[in-house]
Amino acid sequence: MGVFVTFEGIEGSGKTTQIRKAADYLKQEGVSCIVTGEPGGTPLGDELRKILLDKTALALSGRTELLLFAADRAQHVEEVIVPALEQGVVVLCDRFSDATVAYQGYGRGEDREYIRSLCAFASRSLVPDMTLLFDISAEAGLARIMDRAHRTGSAPREDRFERERLRFHEIIRDGYLTLAQEDPDRFRVIDASRDIDAVHRDVCVHLGELTGR
Repeated sequence: MGVFVTFEGIEGSGKTTQIRKAADYLKQEGVSCIVTGEPGGTPLGDELRKILLDKTALALSGRTELLLFAADRAQHVEEVIVPALEQGVVVLCDRFSDATVAYQGYGRGEDREYIRSLCAFASRSLVPDMTLLFDISAEAGLARIMDRAHRTGSAPREDRFERERLRFHEIIRDGYLTLAQEDPDRFRVIDASRDIDAVHRDVCVHLGELTGR
């Protein structure tokens, strides 16, 4: 079996940049890996992503949002993640079940025990071998999003979650840190407030724990 590593964090934590750099590092080391993410990763997931994240006139209740994320994950696990792991590949995944607990459980206030059960069903009880949590204050994370928009000369994407108030993102960050405290053997908390290269070095060290590189 391969190795399953998830990258988690609030908006603006830099996890998407770090997952790309991690893939480059592993390939340079001769390790076969793929990068995927949620929502998305499959044709069905891409359609669900448009509903869940992009600007839309559709109003989603908290439960509807939760179930759509679960549907996305079920297809993603079946179609992408498990087949890759069975081939012995390292799977780097941008968000997984912990994101659902953090965002829909802590953030939206839905029943966390039910969410855990739903995630287990959708993922076939798949648990990451390691979860890298990129920790940064909510204020700093959102400031990064705005700064990126100014530097690129484009308007902020303002997806469904980036539009939420600061307090929402603070609650999610606290939720993530609680999850890390509950499962210290799986989580590696990384200070994401530092520069990209410093964070990447930490990522490489942690990946080395799993790959022996």
